[in-house]
Amino acid sequence: MIVFLLNVYLVLLFLLVKFKVVRFTLFWKSSPFIVLLLLLVGLFIPMNWGAPSGPVLLGRHSVAIVPDVAGEVLEVPVEANVPLKAGDVLFRIDPVPYAATVKALEAQAAFAQLRYTQMVQLQRTEAGRAFDTQQRESEVKQLAAQLEGARWNLDKTIVRAPADGYVTNLALRKGARVSNLSAAPVLAFIDTSSSFVAMSIQQIDARYVTPGQKVELTFKYLPGRIFTGKVETVLQAISTGQVQVSGLAVTSKEVEAAPFVVRVALDDAAVAKSLPAGSVGTAAIFTEQVKAAHIIRRVLLRQEAILNYILPF
Repeated sequence: MIVFLLNVYLVLLFLLVKFKVVRFTLFWKSSPFIVLLLLLVGLFIPMNWGAPSGPVLLGRHSVAIVPDVAGEVLEVPVEANVPLKAGDVLFRIDPVPYAATVKALEAQAAFAQLRYTQMVQLQRTEAGRAFDTQQRESEVKQLAAQLEGARWNLDKTIVRAPADGYVTNLALRKGARVSNLSAAPVLAFIDTSSSFVAMSIQQIDARYVTPGQKVELTFKYLPGRIFTGKVETVLQAISTGQVQVSGLAVTSKEVEAAPFVVRVALDDAAVAKSLPAGSVGTAAIFTEQVKAAHIIRRVLLRQEAILNYILPF
C-alpha cells in the first residue's frame, strides 16, 4: 500500500512538472523521500496500533475419551468425522463381569435386609440386642452403597458422546481391551457445540485493544470473503509469563516479546460452525486510535482475502 501511495505521488509530481505547474527544484526532487518518511511515520507505523493486524486461528475443544471402567470392546457403532449428538453411543464394553457383580450384591443386600428386619422384630420383643440391630443396619447401608457403585460401573460400560461433535482419527475396534487409566485415552472427540477464534497480536500493538472493538477477518478456507466480529477479550496470561510450582531454583532464560492472544467473537456464529477446526487466516482490529489508517487496513485485508485464492501459506 505504501508503494502504491508513493507511486501515486510520483505520477502527480510528474504531471505537475510536465505542465510546468511547479519548477523541478531540489526540493521537489527530494520530495518523494519526504513523502515516504511522512507516510511511514505519520500513517503506516501508527496504523499498527490504531488498526493492528495478525494471524487468526479457529479452534474447537477436544475431549480425550477415557472409559470409567476397563474391559473388552464389544461394539464401536460410530464412524470417524460423522456428526453426533450428546448422549450418542461411542462404544460398548463387555458388561458381563459388572452385571454379575450387581447380581451378587443384590442378593447380599436382600439377605442383609431380611436379617435386619428379623433383628428389629427380636429387639421389639426384647429377645434381641440393640447392638445386633445396629450392626445389621450398618451392613444394609454398606451393601446399598456398594450396589450403587456396581450399578454405576455397569452403566458406564456404554460410553456416550459428552456433547455435540464427532470422533476423529478413529482406531478403536471391536475386541480391543480398554482401561480406565487417564494416560490411555481411546478416542479423540471434537466438541462442536462451541468454537473459539484466537488472534495473535504483537505486544507493541496491543495497547489500545479493548473488548467490544470491531474486527474484520478473512480465512484461507474461504478466500475472497471478509467476515466481521468483535473483540471478546484479551487473554491476560501467556505461557512465557507463567510460573509453575517446582523444587528447583529460578532458571534464567531468554526473555522474548511473545505475541498476546485476543479472543474474537464472530457476528455470524454459523460461519464458525462451518469452518473446520484449525482454519487460519488474518484479522484486523479497529481501535479508537489513528482512524485515518482504518481505510488502509481494510484495503490491505481485502487484498489478502483475494490473494488467498493463490497463496497457500
